Amino acid sequence: MKHLCSMTTRVEDYLYARRQVGFKLKSQGTQLLAFARFAERGCHKGPVTLELALRWAQDSHSARPITAAKRMEVLRPFIRYLQQYDPATEVPPPRLLGSTRRRPVPHSYRDEEVEALLEAAARLRPSGGLRPATYCTLFGLIAATGMRISEVLRLGRADVMFERGVLIVRQSKYRKSRLVPLHTTTVAALQRYAQLRDQFLPLATDENFFLSSWGRALNIWNAEETFCILRRQLGWIARGNYPAPRIHDLRHTFITNCLVRWYRHQINVDNAIVSLSTYVGHVRATDTYWYVSAVPELMALVSQRFERYAREIPND
Repeated sequence: MKHLCSMTTRVEDYLYARRQVGFKLKSQGTQLLAFARFAERGCHKGPVTLELALRWAQDSHSARPITAAKRMEVLRPFIRYLQQYDPATEVPPPRLLGSTRRRPVPHSYRDEEVEALLEAAARLRPSGGLRPATYCTLFGLIAATGMRISEVLRLGRADVMFERGVLIVRQSKYRKSRLVPLHTTTVAALQRYAQLRDQFLPLATDENFFLSSWGRALNIWNAEETFCILRRQLGWIARGNYPAPRIHDLRHTFITNCLVRWYRHQINVDNAIVSLSTYVGHVRATDTYWYVSAVPELMALVSQRFERYAREIPND
């Protein structure tokens, strides 16, 4: 790779090579192209330097250190790629700007908040139309299964297996697929929605399970916008580190509630955690264990269990 190539060309070559072997790199691609424009605006010539990488990583509207750390972690694979063509390229060491694994505490929904959300969704306009049923069922499914919003929106009609009471989640995060067993009440709610959808849209050709009133697959921007409208109506105040409750917090709440029930019923969480991790699509059980330290109610239950355990240990 020659220095005469623009940084944008180098990024595009890298993204093409990575996508050819299956990596999507959507957000990473956007950030790397932003880095290329940054380098070109500064008239950078020659191999990528540590100084250039640091300047871009720290050139953000966000003052949070984790933002710069995440930017640097996006750059590192690209810079390693460049180094094979130019040994003078300076690859930043891992964790140069700190860890990227710090996670803000999510909003944990109370049962009455979830009920209020579904009731408000059912009152959306047009009254009696498909839109209220779509969003009521959509948000209800996330609350009942802990699925990601992207997974729910990608569900195809064939992925909802009513007879077996199972969903097929295909090629989700980290390109993993999995089966999601459903409670009978969730199956019934999905069946009601499917019947109503087919009644309103008998000629729809889109194979997605959730459809807009125009017969097209829902997109995440419309779902987020509708959720924001309902959130403002309900007047929720965030409990956590985010400015406002999010759709994704329904997933967090599902995981938290599972763990709370297990601790309260004296279930061996170490044995059950792998099943929960698989169910919600976590790659590592440590991602699920994180909730124990993030949610005060869980920490209190863990402390109580440890206290009982400590009292049972005989003194020497």
